[in-house]
Amino acid sequence: MIDINNDIHVLEADASFSNYSQIICDEMESSAKVRGTGIAKRNPEYITQKMEEGKAVIALTKDGTWVGFCYIETWEGEYVANSGLIVSPDFRKTGVAKNIKQKIFDLSRRKYPDAKIFGLTTGLAVMKINSDLGYEPVTYSELTQDEKFWAGCKSCVNYDILMAKERKNCLCTAMLYDPKEHAPIEQIKEEFKENAHIFERFMKIKKFSFLQGLFDKGKMSDTKVRSFAKMIMSTL
Repeated sequence: MIDINNDIHVLEADASFSNYSQIICDEMESSAKVRGTGIAKRNPEYITQKMEEGKAVIALTKDGTWVGFCYIETWEGEYVANSGLIVSPDFRKTGVAKNIKQKIFDLSRRKYPDAKIFGLTTGLAVMKINSDLGYEPVTYSELTQDEKFWAGCKSCVNYDILMAKERKNCLCTAMLYDPKEHAPIEQIKEEFKENAHIFERFMKIKKFSFLQGLFDKGKMSDTKVRSFAKMIMSTL
């Protein structure tokens, strides 16, 4: 059984991983055919370019076997898409896709902290992962209107449906992460991390006060109170 935490490494890709570009493209095309849906076709040069720009993550086993990949697209300077998520058939249903999505999401947030991150997908598993990351279902009107983005849908078998509906909806579900809506929550998380030691100290003092109260009420012996108090105070 594969241990995705120990057997697989999800890394930020760079030019040194370009030898995997062809296999990634081949699997993207093969996977799209099996699912009966289309994705924007990419060539190895494009995948390599994403690696060189520091806009991709790659998953590998310890022995260098390719496991998965995902890259970043930017549109209008305001939108970011985590595109081309692909996992090798041998490693599907292991949970590695979630690790890849988390890594590319973190990379996107670091590189483009103010950008909206969005995606189009028909996969329930991807929808669940996106939801866990904070994405919410939205209408197509809330996505980028950049023509280059929509041109990427031309290779999809459902492109005629998209155009017939004037790009207002299709079989894919649109999901969006807006950093402005999550800013207060993320700020609270950061503040909690910074002040966690203060909270821990406060709780230890509360425990000490509670023990003192038990002793005062005669519910705990002096020996036990001193023993517990010594243990608590030693960690303050």
